[in-house]
Amino acid sequence: MTSPISPLRQRMIDDMKMRNMAPSTQKVYTYAIANFAHFHHKSPEQLGLEEIREYRLHLIARGLKATSINPIIGALRFFYGVTLGNKQIAEEIPFGRKEDTLPAVLTRDEVVRLLQAVVDRRMRTLLITVYAAGLRVSEAVALTARDINSRQMVIEVRQGKGRKDRYVMLSKQLLAILRDYYRRARPPESCLFPGQDNKRPITSRSVQRACREAANATGFDMSVTVHTRGIA
Repeated sequence: MTSPISPLRQRMIDDMKMRNMAPSTQKVYTYAIANFAHFHHKSPEQLGLEEIREYRLHLIARGLKATSINPIIGALRFFYGVTLGNKQIAEEIPFGRKEDTLPAVLTRDEVVRLLQAVVDRRMRTLLITVYAAGLRVSEAVALTARDINSRQMVIEVRQGKGRKDRYVMLSKQLLAILRDYYRRARPPESCLFPGQDNKRPITSRSVQRACREAANATGFDMSVTVHTRGIA
């Protein structure tokens, strides 16, 4: 049986919905505040800066880096500043400073090797689109054939990060690859890269798994950032 949602938690959820925050962000923020409350065995509205400091030190002691802690800090700042209306506490919760490290970058030849290791044509075409157009995986899986504007040579990205629409350049080489894929695969109107049921888009998780498998097959470290320029 599902536990009832507390009024305070529901208020936070409503606050996030009113600000049109992405469902993934809402989930992360809700989970973060629940963990914070569980750590202290108290309702979060009964906790203050000292408890926040103690929890932050606990996260650091667990070995979490700033990139993992900062989303939790964002949740705490939102909860105190918006849901509880205590902007003074929210402003005294600083984000952690990220390490100034440069990511490793694959060369063009290495990217080609990585893509060639992807056997499935649909998945390979999707990854080529990600790399060539500089798209996020979540943006690529949401594409439809109508979003490929060959007249203006742009890709129309709808509801990308921050739920904003934007345009990215479409190269002639990528257009040729997409046309060949479309002619062979004949995807439905609802999505350019369908999943197993051929009605809904393939999931981002499936794409990430395919990329990991290709990286393992080629011996690449998945922590690298793939350089996208020059692919198409």
